[in-house]
Amino acid sequence: MLTAPVRQLGESERRAVERLLDLDPYAGAQVAERVAARGLAWWRAEGRVLGYGSRRQLESVCWLGGNLTPVLATRQATAAFADLLAGEDRICSSIVGRADAVLELWDRLCDTWGPARDVRPNQPLLVTEAMPTVPADPHVRLVRGAELDLLFPAAVAMYTEEVGVSPLAEDAGRGYRRRVTDLIRANRAYARFVDGRVVFKAELAVVTRHTAQIQGVWVAPEWRGRGIATAAMAAVVRDALHRVAPTVSLYVNDFNQPARRVYERCGFRPVGTLATVLF
Repeated sequence: MLTAPVRQLGESERRAVERLLDLDPYAGAQVAERVAARGLAWWRAEGRVLGYGSRRQLESVCWLGGNLTPVLATRQATAAFADLLAGEDRICSSIVGRADAVLELWDRLCDTWGPARDVRPNQPLLVTEAMPTVPADPHVRLVRGAELDLLFPAAVAMYTEEVGVSPLAEDAGRGYRRRVTDLIRANRAYARFVDGRVVFKAELAVVTRHTAQIQGVWVAPEWRGRGIATAAMAAVVRDALHRVAPTVSLYVNDFNQPARRVYERCGFRPVGTLATVLF
């Protein structure tokens, strides 16, 4: 029997939500960024924040928008979120968050929301607050606005390789192009260019007062195995720590051993495990 109902949270509970998100600053970073930028009003936030617990003691939250992200979700909270969501049509393209909550949610929702295109149950969540000891690639820099057309094909290639579908399949890629444009304008997109082509790229996809979360790391296929990734990542981490946030975080598929070795060389340490369900 559930001891507390799930409810949609509003702006009056923003402080309580922010306090909760501060307790899990890395796994909850994407939700924290959205709340900081848009608040909790559903019509402004482009998603809903569901809460579990009494008004005096909020225990867990769950972001529902383009993705579904539980934060600090106990088994009781996960069950309550799943009971509510099972009665709704799926609108999210993924479920992502701490592995225990994500996999429990999926176990409860798979009969009504399935099938999934892919389930990635073990994605180490990594963090560093120290400048890398390895040399940084001096050629890795922030992408300029005029270089959007050079970066965009690399971003599409990375997305397609990582997610398994092309971002051009929906709305001919207009939404994804806007996203890449926004990252460039915010000085959150990095690349190394050789002869006018991108050979390495990465973005600070999420930025909060606690962390800058790197996503979209990609090396051009013909440049893989040459050892450029470690120095390139070191350049990104150095700039992010110097200019953006007190820590840098990311998550990686457990089977991607080359990437995990790069991140270890750059000083990242594990702080948990995420999971992702892709639709």
